[in-house]
Amino acid sequence: MHIPGSTTAELSLVTFQEALKAANTPNDQYDIEKWLYAPNFYSEYRYILGTRGKNPLICIGINPSTAQPGDLDNTLKSVERIALGNGFDSFIMFNVYAQRATDPDTMEKNCNPILHRENLEAFRYVLSISPKPAVWAAWGTIIEKRDYLPMCLRDMLQVGQELGAGWYCAGAISKKGHPHHPLYLRKDEKLKPFDVEGYLDRL
Repeated sequence: MHIPGSTTAELSLVTFQEALKAANTPNDQYDIEKWLYAPNFYSEYRYILGTRGKNPLICIGINPSTAQPGDLDNTLKSVERIALGNGFDSFIMFNVYAQRATDPDTMEKNCNPILHRENLEAFRYVLSISPKPAVWAAWGTIIEKRDYLPMCLRDMLQVGQELGAGWYCAGAISKKGHPHHPLYLRKDEKLKPFDVEGYLDRL
């Protein structure tokens, strides 16, 4: 379990560029040739966790939990299976908001604009890895937990439009239009186009 020990505004945040530089520096904790992990240490927030490749599937959840390189939770194991099963050579787990919390009900009540800004920098980076970035909307109903989450997602949509991102979903859409969470999907589930702009307009 990870329950936030403080609001992220109380922390001295590592910028994404600082975190990326560290993530590309060899260390004795994990293989940087396989893993992309920023920040490269366990903390109250996480920008990126994934495997390295030239054609990653970028999965979007709401907020990070406890997963780390070599210690994937069931959600991340499902993400990796779906990515490989749909022809991608790697996966990246990204989140609408970067604060780490096992229970979304414990996420901070207010958006930290500095954390959000750095998270957008991280999103811009992961989209730049491939010429046609594929983004898997996979946040389920958790986006309803905080009022600021749709705003954060809308900013991500704008960055995605600038970099030519294609948006997809997998599994059944909820009655309210939310895309399915990665858990409990068939391992051979195929991605299908997702109208994220229309979805946001209906939220």
